Amino acid sequence: MTAPWTDDPIRVGLVGAGPWARAMHARMLAAGPETALVSVWARRPEAAQQIAAEHGAAPAASFDELLGSCEAVAFAVPPSVQAELAVRAARAGRALLLEKPLGLDLASARTLADAVEESGVVSQLVLSKRYHPRTREFLARAGQLKVHGARSCFLHGAFLGGEMATGWRLEHGALLDLGPHLLDLLDMAVSPIASVRATGDARRWMELSCEHENGAVSQASLSGAVRLPRALTRVELYGQHEELVYDTADFDHEEAWPVLRGEFAAAVRSNRSSDIDVRRGLRLQELLAQAAGSSSPGS
Repeated sequence: MTAPWTDDPIRVGLVGAGPWARAMHARMLAAGPETALVSVWARRPEAAQQIAAEHGAAPAASFDELLGSCEAVAFAVPPSVQAELAVRAARAGRALLLEKPLGLDLASARTLADAVEESGVVSQLVLSKRYHPRTREFLARAGQLKVHGARSCFLHGAFLGGEMATGWRLEHGALLDLGPHLLDLLDMAVSPIASVRATGDARRWMELSCEHENGAVSQASLSGAVRLPRALTRVELYGQHEELVYDTADFDHEEAWPVLRGEFAAAVRSNRSSDIDVRRGLRLQELLAQAAGSSSPGS
């Protein structure tokens, strides 16, 4: 059990007012006690005003106004927007809570990572599954095994319609949206990924083949365009040990948010980022770029 929070809450400004900002970021940050949601800014002022009103925050008239109101900034916007604005926030000395991927391409991700390093600000990546206690238990068990091979998948139908079928997701598909989660888990559970190749169409179904530094091989299936009763996220590890399976089917995902919030606040107060930071985001972006570069035309 973690110790109760005794410091003043971290004053956080939220950039974005879309479905993920409403469903997770605003609720998590406003729940405290480690953080306080103090302001919200978005390109649609009416959406920012609505979220701000729901959580006792102030709508900001501009991004600069938001920066002036807070000590940390959380981003819930498309990757291209995050990559641009997070650089400005870092240079203004604000801690960053970043979404994956860092940007739409490797160049913009590197620019952001460089800005964070040069500014010396704390950064943390919202790899949501990494903050769930069951994920941490799985990774701890995996660390004791010599894995020969792994299979994994992240499948859902959100791109078929609904509020999560947003423009950047429909254009770039599952590789950029779902790929970071599986690549992160495989990189941690098996051993660092040495190379990754992709086949298929990221807007329909994509297969990733990874070779790991320990000689193991893993597969990852990605799709946001298949009709399923629920999202399916699964990792299977094989070797001379008994099969080890990670499956989120019975997860209560709400368990992850207090962990994420508490660790971000602790990182800001100590001025020390965790290992789930912008450098981790850049590592995953490098793998995404490698996979995209190996895929067939039109994928």
